[in-house]
Amino acid sequence: MRTKLAAGNWKMNGTGRDLGVLTELARRHTQPGCEILICPPVSLLHRAAQTVQGTSISVGGQDCHAARSGAHTGDISAEMLADAGARSVILGHSERREDHAETNAHVRDKVRAALAAGLVSIVCVGETKDQRLANETLSVVADQLAGSIPDQVTGDTLVVAYEPIWAIGTGLVPTVEQIAEVHGFIRAQLHDRFGAQTGSQIRLLYGGSVKPDNAAAIFAVPDVDGALVGGASLSADDFSPIVSALEGSA
Repeated sequence: MRTKLAAGNWKMNGTGRDLGVLTELARRHTQPGCEILICPPVSLLHRAAQTVQGTSISVGGQDCHAARSGAHTGDISAEMLADAGARSVILGHSERREDHAETNAHVRDKVRAALAAGLVSIVCVGETKDQRLANETLSVVADQLAGSIPDQVTGDTLVVAYEPIWAIGTGLVPTVEQIAEVHGFIRAQLHDRFGAQTGSQIRLLYGGSVKPDNAAAIFAVPDVDGALVGGASLSADDFSPIVSALEGSA
């Protein structure tokens, strides 16, 4: 059985006073029926790791450089994330692909770096609104999967997050049928490439305007093993019901 995962991506939000969200989540979910992961900005990562020490929550990074070290001003390596207390790292998020012109090859190199540092990679894939309207969703996702994921991953080191770009932060959500189609397609692609055993172990998350009022319906979709949540993860009152909905789907 795949362990369900509720992952929160704080993006470029949060200062020290917001660490109380982690304390409150830990208070509400002392023995959760799923894994809970929060990825704060790197400025908070070490303090966040200290805050959740001994609780049910883990922390992760939002990106890493492909190199282990070097003259890369403003960047952070996977090894540095691990040293700060991260267990996972989000890679290939659409905001990185768009804002920083990251290609599939860039993402693949970062996944290799994360593997070397002992981090779990959460690799994001998803289509734009124009690509969805042009019926290109599956071909776009197939290209991203093939190009962004190296051969060395396993079910323990890789999570794939399907995040339709047009749904991120917009309030728009695909139908459950659309989510089921893409998640089923991703699962089949992973089976074809890595074999049935590994392909069945890799967790698939849905991301894109996940809220307390739609979480249960999304988690009922086959091959949805959890969520990568943006804005709603900044508040315990918003994120906790999503965690509870995921626990109820297990």
